[in-house]
Amino acid sequence: MATGKFRGRAWLLAACLSLVPFAATQGAEEDPREEAPLETATPQSSKELERQLQSLDWEQFRSVVKAVPKLRAQVDAYGPLGWQYVRDYYRSYGWRRSIDKLDAGQKLELGQLIARARGETAAPGSRPQE
Repeated sequence: MATGKFRGRAWLLAACLSLVPFAATQGAEEDPREEAPLETATPQSSKELERQLQSLDWEQFRSVVKAVPKLRAQVDAYGPLGWQYVRDYYRSYGWRRSIDKLDAGQKLELGQLIARARGETAAPGSRPQE
C-alpha cells in the first residue's frame, strides 16, 4: 500500500510539474504585448485606411498623399492633370489597391499621418472627426 501512495503522489507531482512551463510561458507572453510601443502596433486594414483617407478634406488629403512617397508617385506620374483628377474624385476613387502595395511600416505611417491631419484642423476642445 505504501508503494501505491507513492505512485499516486509521483503522478500528482509529475502533473503539477508539467504545468509549470505552461504557466511560465503564459506570463511571459502577456507582459511584452501590454508594453509594446506604437511602432510595433499592427497597421489598420487597407479598407479602413481608404475610408479614413477619403473622409479628409482636400488640403488634409493632399498633405497626407504627398507625405507617402508611393502614393505621391502614382499621382505625380500624371502631372498637374493627375492632381486635378484626384482633387475631383479622391473621395470616390479606390485607393485600396495603392494602399495594399504599401508595406506594414508604410501603412502604419499612413494611419499616423491621417490621424495627425485630422487632429490639426480640429477646433480647440472638440473631438477629431471619425
